[in-house]
Amino acid sequence: MNSVQHASGAINPGDCISNAWGLVTRNFGLYLGVGIVTILLISCVPFISILLYGPVMAGYYYIVLRDSRDEPVEFGMMFKGFEKFLPLMLVGLIQMIPSLIATALQWTVDIARLVGSRGGRGGPDFYQSGSDTLFAGISIGLAVIVIILAFAGVIWSVALSFAVPLVLEHDLSISDALMTSVKAAFSNIGGLIVLIILEALVALLGFIAICLGLLVAIPVIYAANALAYRQVFPYFEKGGLNMTPPPPTEYGGTYGSNY
Repeated sequence: MNSVQHASGAINPGDCISNAWGLVTRNFGLYLGVGIVTILLISCVPFISILLYGPVMAGYYYIVLRDSRDEPVEFGMMFKGFEKFLPLMLVGLIQMIPSLIATALQWTVDIARLVGSRGGRGGPDFYQSGSDTLFAGISIGLAVIVIILAFAGVIWSVALSFAVPLVLEHDLSISDALMTSVKAAFSNIGGLIVLIILEALVALLGFIAICLGLLVAIPVIYAANALAYRQVFPYFEKGGLNMTPPPPTEYGGTYGSNY
């Protein structure tokens, strides 16, 4: 069992976004470069991307968490997650299970359509008609499954949203990181849902501003996720018994504050 404690109801979504904006804009060159490389590594390298997701995102979290404490940060720190490559890779793979299943289903549909279109060439019309009906039915069924998987994927992603930084920061085993993340996420589900909605709006604004807007929006979203993690798992100085927790508003959270 691990001893990592989490706060409940600690996420302040508005502060996550505003503080993330402050971090990104005050060191824009760094976050722009790290953001572009992060997107390329986890999205644009076939097959390899799914293996790099955990380590690369851990590096982004590392930079944001240091920067939020006003500690020195540099571009090379984005590869910090590669020091714990195996556990972070496995956690990343587990987080991506729903999207991997959805991708496999999409490939199945595409291959079936390709085979069906080739097999129907030169045959009688009624064979082609039957084939079209069959593939239409299969496509509708798979579309329903994909929608269900998308909904389940959101829940899965929210539940495991803290697993990567937990492995990075606390050296937890994979099982402990996953279970701790699930408990912490559902203890902060309201704040996480609102944060996702706000991040969707940030992404939309970035899309409206064309590509240049997304180059700002995506780093802000990643940074906001890291700051939400810090609100749920406050930072404690290491090195002795005199470990004083930070004030409740240190990272924009409201947990423990008096009303």
